[in-house]
Amino acid sequence: MVRGVAQLVRVPEWGSGGRWFESTHPDKRLFKSLLFINFKIIFMVKRNKLFLIVFLVLSFVSLSFPQDDLTPVIILDYSPVKDQGMTGTCWSFATLSLLETEAIKNGHSDLNISEMYIVRNIYIKKARNYILRQGKCNFAEGAMGHDVITGIAKYGAMPEEVYSGLKQGNKIHNHSVLIKTLKNYLDRVLQNIPIPLDWEKGYIKILDDFLGKPPERFTYKGIEYTPEEFANEVLKFNPDNYINLTSFTHHPFYQPFILEVPDNFSGGKYYNVPLEEFMEITRNAVLSGYSVLWDADVSNDNFKTDEGYAMQWRTQPKGKIDPDADEFMCDQNYRQNLFENLTTQDDHLMQFVGIEKSKSGKLFYLTKNSWGEIGRFKGFIKVSEAYFALNTIAIILHKDALSNDMKIKLGL
Repeated sequence: MVRGVAQLVRVPEWGSGGRWFESTHPDKRLFKSLLFINFKIIFMVKRNKLFLIVFLVLSFVSLSFPQDDLTPVIILDYSPVKDQGMTGTCWSFATLSLLETEAIKNGHSDLNISEMYIVRNIYIKKARNYILRQGKCNFAEGAMGHDVITGIAKYGAMPEEVYSGLKQGNKIHNHSVLIKTLKNYLDRVLQNIPIPLDWEKGYIKILDDFLGKPPERFTYKGIEYTPEEFANEVLKFNPDNYINLTSFTHHPFYQPFILEVPDNFSGGKYYNVPLEEFMEITRNAVLSGYSVLWDADVSNDNFKTDEGYAMQWRTQPKGKIDPDADEFMCDQNYRQNLFENLTTQDDHLMQFVGIEKSKSGKLFYLTKNSWGEIGRFKGFIKVSEAYFALNTIAIILHKDALSNDMKIKLGL
């Protein structure tokens, strides 16, 4: 089973696929263990100079091992951190990471779903939208989590080992040239109306040249599948299991509306709930063992990738970050104003895979990113509830994570 970051802590099994943590954080336990070893070695230094070298090495490791100031509350099972490279496809990486967590619950601990198979199909969908709107809409790499859900429902899915979207020995995704080539092709098609009805052939040829052509059938663990069969039989995928949620005041609460952000090219609808309930839903979902897809603004000084924290500081920190530092907790109106003056924007999608708490009891979401194993926590960042309240655009989660009262309010 693929496990969370705190593997040295012995914890009881817990029903929904998560792990409750009741003992010391693993980093601190390892730190103490190393120090204990060091003290034992001191008494042996005089007898053998080799032990002196070992002692010095372990002392360095003890002092340099990255210490965390948070205590795990629950860490869900998750798949390894991936790297979206030089692409704007976080929406595919984050949503499939959510589905991989669901797959782990169903016994598929080693499942690695192809992000680029989904991206390819969504690029085709974006092209059709661009053509029918005669180029009067956004055409770029971005999309949203619901596009992956609807994309799998229509096109199926396949494992990474079958279709990686990398050609000619490339190891890093880079769509900068691809997306320009695709858009230039579509703009040329629109120059002569009526346009040829077979314009998609040339577009798909470009995708094949850059990403490779996906197979119609493939073998996974000795069984042959189509993409649709793989989604149904291996992923056990049901698009109706998931719900899109947001929290803004320019639409009625407890009703769905088309979220007005540039990457929502497909017009996906999001159920609107008050901020306090929005935060409660997210918190209770993770505590109940359900992963959450997080869509947020991260292009601000408070999202610190290298340091591993995203907090809504009243005063920017200097030096080591204190998770218990004073933060600004916004209300619904303040959050709305920053959305409407375009300060808060739809930047990036990630996955919540756990909750940790500070010494004073503040909660942080353990957040899995798709920028590779970078930063203090090797691809993860700790997001405070204050940061979440102000900067979140939307979330997607399993409907079973909702309370019965909330389902009634939403008419589900």
